[in-house]
Amino acid sequence: MRTKSTKKNKINVVTLGCSKNLYDSEILMGQLKANHKEVVHEDEKDEGNIVVINTCGFIGKAKEESINTILYYAQKKEAGLVEKVFVTGCLSERYKPDLEKEITNVDQYFGTSDLPNLLKVLGADYKQELIGERLTTTPKHYAYLKIAEGCDRPCSFCAIPIMRGKHRSKTIENLVIESKKLATKGIKELILIAQDLTYYGLDIYKKRALANLLKELVKIEGIQWIRLHYAFPTGFPLDVLEVMKGSPKICNYLDIPLQHINTQLLKSMRRGTTAEKTRKLIQDFRKIIPEMAIRTTMIIGYPGETQEQFEQLRDFIGEMRFERLGCFTYSHEEDTQAYKLEDNIPEKIKNQRVSEIMELQGQISFELNQAKIGKVFTCIFDRKEGSDFIGRTEYDSPDVDNEVIVDANKHYVPIGKFVNIKITDATDFDLYGEPIKSI
Repeated sequence: MRTKSTKKNKINVVTLGCSKNLYDSEILMGQLKANHKEVVHEDEKDEGNIVVINTCGFIGKAKEESINTILYYAQKKEAGLVEKVFVTGCLSERYKPDLEKEITNVDQYFGTSDLPNLLKVLGADYKQELIGERLTTTPKHYAYLKIAEGCDRPCSFCAIPIMRGKHRSKTIENLVIESKKLATKGIKELILIAQDLTYYGLDIYKKRALANLLKELVKIEGIQWIRLHYAFPTGFPLDVLEVMKGSPKICNYLDIPLQHINTQLLKSMRRGTTAEKTRKLIQDFRKIIPEMAIRTTMIIGYPGETQEQFEQLRDFIGEMRFERLGCFTYSHEEDTQAYKLEDNIPEKIKNQRVSEIMELQGQISFELNQAKIGKVFTCIFDRKEGSDFIGRTEYDSPDVDNEVIVDANKHYVPIGKFVNIKITDATDFDLYGEPIKSI
């Protein structure tokens, strides 16, 4: 039998999916805190009597994780362990009628642009004046900075525009205000995110303005690293590379999902580019900033992908030797252009191809890492894990890239500080080192 708690409301926000979702959760929690609400993020003891689940609806596995999480908390509510469950985010935006029909003991579902309404049911007022005020959930020295929302790209496989709407850039002025607030809290590294960094500014400034934004962000005292995530290859503004080259604060790092190299598949994917243009773009990157670490993502098993087209992709990866690479199997998503095509590559073949690509990338990464042995890199340390300090070079982003490991039994390095590390050993995805001196 369910019982009603008499304790003060405690709101537990649970985040699923990407860093853009995490940013949204931080904004929600900042608003709740400003309304004097007790709020926690993914409370380890699961003590919140009110739960807000920020869902992901990007691909099949993400949707499954979101649904399982909703069911978990719906069952806790049924058992009287929580009082209210609210669901927001991409999955809720995309499948709200279905969710309301299938999982009925959730109190209310909200879309991606329903923050004021969600706050209202939580007993809070939406405060428009809170530019950049949020409760960061990342380690105290780095934070994500979402510079735009939504996407105007017509990619055939992607449901993001359905869930997030059209591209909407934030103003440079507001982003500078937000970044300065983060810097005063001790943030040293900004990770710029959006569905598409490349498009930034076109809607409000009528030109690509990412370079202009970077020129302002590098002026902020306290910010020492600025990292770029999720650039789109078509129309990439090369003036960004000139700013990167001229400022030591901007990491020599770029996350630019290419998705494939076969021109026929790129056309079907509606990527607006060709194999030749893609190859030239990467060559331009290497020419302008030879030391740049490029992270990319590939889709494996897109409808109609032949063995020959897959081998073309594999050969391209071997040729380009990307410093960082991830890939995922194609997910057949309703209401996308590609949904009209037959999803005709068996999952077994998709997974075999992914394994082949990642085995190749593992070898490339191993060889690149072996070349770093004996060299010194400036690293920032995110955490202590067991008997190791875990850090990163400027060529590595949190959670997705290589890590630098220092033996805590032999050395001490301060968390959230920059330290010079000499690399003493390396595997395919980890570097091992020892501190030289703090900087």
